[in-house]
Amino acid sequence: MGLLNDRVAIVTGASKGIGRVMAQLFAREGAQVVCAARSEALVEETVAGIQSAGGAAVAVVGDVSVEDGARATVAAGMNAFGRVDTLVNNAGDGGPTKPVQEYSIDDWYYTVNSCLTSAYLCSRFAVPAMIAAGRGAIVNIASMAGRRGLMYRVGYCSAKAGQIGMTYGLALELGRHNITVNAIAPGAVAATASIASFKGRPRCAASRSSGCGSRSSNARRCGGCRRRKTSRRWPRSSAASTRAIFRGSAFRSRRENRRNP
Repeated sequence: MGLLNDRVAIVTGASKGIGRVMAQLFAREGAQVVCAARSEALVEETVAGIQSAGGAAVAVVGDVSVEDGARATVAAGMNAFGRVDTLVNNAGDGGPTKPVQEYSIDDWYYTVNSCLTSAYLCSRFAVPAMIAAGRGAIVNIASMAGRRGLMYRVGYCSAKAGQIGMTYGLALELGRHNITVNAIAPGAVAATASIASFKGRPRCAASRSSGCGSRSSNARRCGGCRRRKTSRRWPRSSAASTRAIFRGSAFRSRRENRRNP
């Protein structure tokens, strides 16, 4: 008996990467899966793999960053399996890798809509079905970029930080309906899109106020000139405070860090 028997799950961005693997794992644990993505060939490939392994899945081709696409995705789950009680908001594009002064308004809207607006729309249309089912679970695939930042990715960082804030708000709002809302914040993943974005990042930043830049915004030394960065972006209490937030003891942790530098 699987962990997710008798569950119906929507996984957006299921054509590749994290979304495809999550859809496969959900099906392996007994869930009936609605795989949604913009790429018809790739999402059909995901569904074919699930079905060949004995799982139940349907493909939905559409753009969940617009109302019609998100509404159609939830409706497909209702039509195919009779209900929806799980939603994984994984869809999203990292957008371009550019300095902020070159980041156009079109770049901004594209990135924020693909990552954040899509999560809002899918949640908006799925929640009534979850309330009707008497239970629900929403999982937002955020990113550590939304907590720690990445150079040259202002739209992506903002969208992922927005997903984390949305998770807190929806968790408070929907708990009384027996709906849980959580976020997962992965680090770098060896997927095609991630590799391409890192290759496109300049090795050395012009700004000297925070030391040399590098392909990794968290690196201690620049990937190009190898000079050590001249400042740390986070206080010593940062890691402890982050852990404490998830334990519910953030304020106590911060006081302890101040007393014990």
